[in-house]
Amino acid sequence: MSFIHDDFLLQTTTARRLYHDIARALPIIDYHCHLPPADLAANRRFDQLHAIWLEGDHYKWRAMRTNGVEEALCTGDADPYDKFLAWARTVPHTARNPLYHWTHLELKRYFDIDTLLNEQTAPAIWAQANERLADPAYQVHGLLQRFKVEVVCTTDDPADDLASHQALAGSDCPAAVYPAFRPDALFGVDQPERFNTYVDKLGQVANHAVATLEDLLQALRQRHDFFHAQGCRLSDHGLNRTFASFRPAEEIAAIYARARNGEPPNEEETAAFATYVLEQTARWDAERGWVKQLHLGALRRVNSRMTRQLGPDTGFDSIGDWLQAEALARFMDRLDSDDALPRMILYNLNPSDNYVLATMIGNFQGGGIPGKIQWGSGWWFLDQMDGMTWQLNDLSNLGLLSRFVGMLTDSRSFMSFPRHEYFRRLLCNLLGSDVEQGLLPADDSILVPLVRGICHDNAVDYFRFAKPASA
Repeated sequence: MSFIHDDFLLQTTTARRLYHDIARALPIIDYHCHLPPADLAANRRFDQLHAIWLEGDHYKWRAMRTNGVEEALCTGDADPYDKFLAWARTVPHTARNPLYHWTHLELKRYFDIDTLLNEQTAPAIWAQANERLADPAYQVHGLLQRFKVEVVCTTDDPADDLASHQALAGSDCPAAVYPAFRPDALFGVDQPERFNTYVDKLGQVANHAVATLEDLLQALRQRHDFFHAQGCRLSDHGLNRTFASFRPAEEIAAIYARARNGEPPNEEETAAFATYVLEQTARWDAERGWVKQLHLGALRRVNSRMTRQLGPDTGFDSIGDWLQAEALARFMDRLDSDDALPRMILYNLNPSDNYVLATMIGNFQGGGIPGKIQWGSGWWFLDQMDGMTWQLNDLSNLGLLSRFVGMLTDSRSFMSFPRHEYFRRLLCNLLGSDVEQGLLPADDSILVPLVRGICHDNAVDYFRFAKPASA
């Protein structure tokens, strides 16, 4: 039997039935990822395996560095085949790391390769995969169709012109591709040179003055409106913890004016300015019916030397240990008090915050919206077997698992769609085990909508995209 077989991770008869009969064939709604819109619009063809599999994958780079691989073979200018060989030598050392499962699941699903990857098998796997990649069916649009990807939401800066999204809207791409609004660059007001360069760019794209705080808000609102017209229904923020330092607009305007003159605000003023931007965008999200996502708890760019050398998002981030509850509660309560709280998804990177977020969402449900406030799936360091299972169990204990909107890839790679399969197998295994232990009834009137909802249907109802690809 091959390592990735039909019943991989499915340990009971009920689990196997739930997965194969219900979850397996459902389309994918990948509502948060970092896929390059330009590659989607161009229907990119990948000329070799490294380009589609290792390019930009900081998960793999971290493992390779830990295995003693030189940086030139991770992010450097070494030959792509040599980089692939370095990864192949690393894979056997990833046993019990999720990368071992993902690697072989991806080889199986994309290239029908059952062989375990190592230094000896690497040449044949490289040749077989590259032969497949030469087929037009392996261009980006073909891959979306292969994996039944119904919706993709990329992550986009308000200053992006969204030209690739506009091109996609008139293309034959089999998935509906929408932008997501991420104005996090505006939180960096404490670095005036970089901040002012960004604000000037935003003003140019919006064709609007940005001299005053009111100007900035109008320019940003114009971009929010523009994103909405392109089908955007989500905003997103990557924060160490929620900003909740509320000050009058006059004080925020003064902070902005000083920053525009090159005067950096202090730490408290920086938090106040970021809170103001976060609050204003949340109110717009509520007006528009968008979903606001808060990704909380990443300690980023820990290795300053390597960050200077390689830039951000290259594998030098980790889990932070900030206290999350009080600031998050104040922020959400501020909006809720004005009936301006949008639908939200809260993600934590530190597993010690699981019960914090699982209970926080229960404070702000209502308005006739099932699961209005969501606790998101295991993210980044937690999108693995234990992390996802913890999230499913803790949400079950403290909320309504049946209203959960399910998995996302949060990935920059077109090889990551099997992460949805991985999640679905874990979900079905969990439910199947419960049934066979007598913890849940063997009743399809409960089990079928539960699996369908978490894997697909809840996301359709929750996000209310303008036009799903299947429409």
